[in-house]
Amino acid sequence: MKSIDIHAHLVPKSLWQAADAGREWYGFRHEPGDGLGTMLGGGRRTAFNSPKVRFTPEERLKDMDAQGVDVQVVSIHTPFFGYHLEAAQGRALAREVNDEIASMTRQWPQRFAGLATLPVQDVKAAIDELERAMTVLGLKGAELDTNVNGENWDDPKFLPLFKAAEALGAVLFFHPQPQHNFLLQRTAKYGLFNSLGVIFDDAIVVAILIFGVLHKCPALKACVAHGGGPACYAMGRLDRGWQGTPAERRSIAEPPSAYQRRLYYDTVVGSEKALRFLIDEVGIDRVVLGSDWPFVPWQPSPVSWVQGLKSLSQEEKDRILWRNLESLLKL
Repeated sequence: MKSIDIHAHLVPKSLWQAADAGREWYGFRHEPGDGLGTMLGGGRRTAFNSPKVRFTPEERLKDMDAQGVDVQVVSIHTPFFGYHLEAAQGRALAREVNDEIASMTRQWPQRFAGLATLPVQDVKAAIDELERAMTVLGLKGAELDTNVNGENWDDPKFLPLFKAAEALGAVLFFHPQPQHNFLLQRTAKYGLFNSLGVIFDDAIVVAILIFGVLHKCPALKACVAHGGGPACYAMGRLDRGWQGTPAERRSIAEPPSAYQRRLYYDTVVGSEKALRFLIDEVGIDRVVLGSDWPFVPWQPSPVSWVQGLKSLSQEEKDRILWRNLESLLKL
């Protein structure tokens, strides 16, 4: 095992089966168009920019071989979390998707691990599904959005979910919406909703976890996509803000920078300089391989990219490519 990718998405086969039959999938409706068309649901339109979203597991494995990826940690494509659904429907969506991911991990246990999706609009149902995913399906944790229908993760009602994840040893992978995030309130031009909007949401969830969650759940295992966005770059500003807050109003006992090494971060940062900075800030033991499969066109592959970085030692490359995730996920 020489490469493990924590950031690899799945568009469920049941969604495509429904689209081919002209049926809705949990309120999502397929609209033909360029390429694979778009999905409409929850008041949002999701376009597909890669034909690989329709790959069978066998086709996915061939693509992994071509990229030199030994193991993918599979999680749902984030527009299909279904947090906007009524609770029972959200629970049904999650169970169906998690069963599909688990079937991949059972059939190819050396090539796939899985992260569940959870109906977090109902915290008790989310806890129940996380327990099922971990203890029955053999998944490694869950993928979560950076907010829940506009509510942040530091809301007290979500604390039982984090406590359950902590007790189960579940890894939580936070990933924002790629085509629908707050940056659309400013502009829809230049593709900024993806290139900047996504990483701004990453940085916000890093801050929310530091100020509102990590000190309450000291053993929580959490990873943030896209290197946590600019959060670590802005940590000095967060520290200054904390230092300027009266002690009696502080939510955490230490500066925010003392907590940033409690999180994990993937390598989808866009440049070697950014990755080197991230490693130097959080430590090599906190950075893990991510590809954002199949949405980032790596040349030639995320593994080759890491192996070719001149600012990293081979020990650092090995930690990123597989050692850290092997330990974190207990593979």
